[in-house]
Formats: sequence, structure tokens, C-alpha cells
Amino acid sequence: MKTNLIPAIRLTVVMLILTSVIYPLVVAGIAKLAPGGGKGVTVEAKGRVVGYALIGQKFTDDRYFNSRPSAVEYNAAGSAGSNKGPSNPDYLKTVQARIDTFLVHNPTVKKADIPAELVTASGSGLDPDLSPAAAKIQIARIAKVRSLPAERLTQLVDANTNGPLLGLFGPSTVNVLKLNVALDQLR
Repeated sequence: MKTNLIPAIRLTVVMLILTSVIYPLVVAGIAKLAPGGGKGVTVEAKGRVVGYALIGQKFTDDRYFNSRPSAVEYNAAGSAGSNKGPSNPDYLKTVQARIDTFLVHNPTVKKADIPAELVTASGSGLDPDLSPAAAKIQIARIAKVRSLPAERLTQLVDANTNGPLLGLFGPSTVNVLKLNVALDQLR
């Protein structure tokens, strides 16, 4: 029994030190090198933090670009999707209600033209980005409410569009929080 017990205790102590001390310190050290120093990338407006760039926020006011719906009501402590399949009747009712609401607030848009991300939640429920098309389809509403030329809003969306990583990987995206902060700065 001693031949098995002593190596087992040694292995337990080594693994305890490795997984409870060394690994967390390495991860924390790498996080310090990331943007925001591991504390998140904040977005500021008028000298104060208004949110985090990588966590979606709820924007439903007609004066702003709407964000992607969230299955967790934008609660970063509980990131999750709805886990309902595309044939689930409750899910279909939820999506239809989102479509109906979007069409009421954007009467110039046809149902077939609504980008999917404006009526479906992401897998995390906290997606901060939209496609450029999803942002641009909202321009008519915002231009009318804010009495701004649509061309100026199109330029704003284009200026806040991030291309694919290294020009190759992933789609172009628009961060909704940053876009709405820039929108508030327009004169």
C-alpha cells in the first residue's frame, strides 16, 4: 500500500500546485497583455465609462441603433443562449414578436429584408456587434427621429465598421455601443 499511497500523495500535491497556483498566475499574466489589461475594454463618452465594448447592451429607443436581442436580458453574469430550436413554437412566437416590433418602429422596411441578427439572440446572449447591413437598415428610422440626413448616418456606420480579422477571417461588424456613442456626438 505504501508503494501506491506515497506517489499518489506526491502527484496530488504537484497537481494542486500546478492547477491552483501556477496555471491561474499564467492566465492572469497573459490577461494583463490583452486589451484592457484583463479588466475589459471600456467605452467612454464625455469622460465617463458608458459600457464595455465586448458585452452587448440593450438599445431599443428609436433615437439609437438597436442592438441584437439577448436571451439573458444582457446580464453578463449569466451568458447563455435560449437553447430553443428553430422549430420550437415558443421560440417562433418570440422571433415573430421581435419581427412585428421591428416593423412597427421601421415601417419602411419589408419583413424579408430584416437581417436575422436583429430578431434572433446570439449563442452567448451578449453579442455587442451587428453586421453593417443590420445597422444600415435602421438608418431611415434614426434619420427621421433625429432629423439627420441618411447619407451622414451611412457615413457614420461605414466609419464604425470593422473589417474581417487580417482582412480574411470573419465578417465585417459594427459595435452597437461605439456606434451609438458616435451618433450622440453628431451635431
